[in-house]
Amino acid sequence: MAGKNKYADLTPIMQPKSVAVIGASDKPGKVGTAILQNYLDVGFQGEIYPVNIAGYDKIMGLKAYRSILDVKRPVDLAVIAVPAEVSVKVLAECGKAKAKGVVVVTSGFAEVGNVKLQEQLAATARRYSLPVIGPNCLGVMDTRSRNDTLFLPTSKIARPKVGGVSFVSQSGSVGSSTLDLISDAGFGLSKFISYGNAAVVDEVDILNYLAHDDDTKVIVFYIEGARRGRELIEVAKKATRLKPVIIIKGGVTPMGAGAAHSHTASLAGSGEAYKSVFRQFGFITAETLEDLTYFAKIFDTQQLVTGKRIAILTNGGGHGVIATDALYNAGLQMASLSKETERTLRKGMPPIVNIRLPLDIGGDADSARFSAALDALSHDSNIDAILSIVLFQTPGADESVADSIINLASKKLKPLVVMSAGSEYTQSHVRLMEEAGIPVYDSPDVAARALKALIDYSRYKKGIL
Repeated sequence: MAGKNKYADLTPIMQPKSVAVIGASDKPGKVGTAILQNYLDVGFQGEIYPVNIAGYDKIMGLKAYRSILDVKRPVDLAVIAVPAEVSVKVLAECGKAKAKGVVVVTSGFAEVGNVKLQEQLAATARRYSLPVIGPNCLGVMDTRSRNDTLFLPTSKIARPKVGGVSFVSQSGSVGSSTLDLISDAGFGLSKFISYGNAAVVDEVDILNYLAHDDDTKVIVFYIEGARRGRELIEVAKKATRLKPVIIIKGGVTPMGAGAAHSHTASLAGSGEAYKSVFRQFGFITAETLEDLTYFAKIFDTQQLVTGKRIAILTNGGGHGVIATDALYNAGLQMASLSKETERTLRKGMPPIVNIRLPLDIGGDADSARFSAALDALSHDSNIDAILSIVLFQTPGADESVADSIINLASKKLKPLVVMSAGSEYTQSHVRLMEEAGIPVYDSPDVAARALKALIDYSRYKKGIL
């Protein structure tokens, strides 16, 4: 299945030039209908072959086939959306047709106790050396090639913009909801892989593939369990040296582990054992699904930094105090201003500003004041990263403040994150900053945790304990 390599080659699945949708339909509510419609909606540029045993001449305007064996043209990817009881037969036909990869979205296998059928599916895949993702999954999406096997309509879940984060989820429901969050999180997606029961292709194959994928800058993983623990460690050692891997483990409690087994037939294992392995081999561990997106956007946009000295800049004194507590709770420290920076700030700030960190530049601060303060902090060698708190509710804070932060961030002098909370007026400026590649968070605690994750991984990669 993996040819001469140790791990499965997922390229035909992720970036196919031709796709057969088996179980394609134009009847509303059908999984095969949603998958085929999505391929048309997202603008897939390759060949699409709808397959349905009913023998339609056309489906959604495309020539239809009774079987993949009738296509008589090369098929890179076959998407199987037929009942579980006929899926093994259909997979064998994919093998005979020399398809290069398969996604089985169908459920009804080991997750509901039908272990024998899943074993038959896996045996068939091995017989034809087929990399198979699934069963019981959403499948895959590649934003650059516009490959999209998801049966979630584009009208219900927006597709993220093209970017550098690849998101992997053993759970389809976690995958779909987090994918929806990513669409609105201010960063772009490279690939999405929902792998379900992992009957053939598993997290080891996927991690290895993404670690060597040039389009993937950051890997985000939701995992419920791993069967090839030793090989996962082997791949993780190499993957985390190449790029950040953010991971959240489902089923860390006894009750959660039982739920995980019934969900994806996963061997969930000890939560503490997994966490220990994750820490040892450089995974960035997230405690919540929200942290997956919070961490992803700082790694996607900011350079690595090994120092823990953070400068807080704010136009609201109370938020500066709360952010100071957040830094302490995250295991970070407040930076100390150099004498030169103090002199520069005294010249550029009005007398009411106390020149110390956290630096409160006043509730009337405008873009000129923000620019002067950010520039001074960015050139201070005592400072490793900056947390800028912007309250757009104040009189002087408007679009020009967002522009000044964008201008400074574009110079990439130091990692810079922004904390800004508020309703529509604030969010309009948040969107401007995030579109420019600045990670924005709605609380100091979240911003501090994201900075801590960035620093911890940077230190791991540099070999700093």
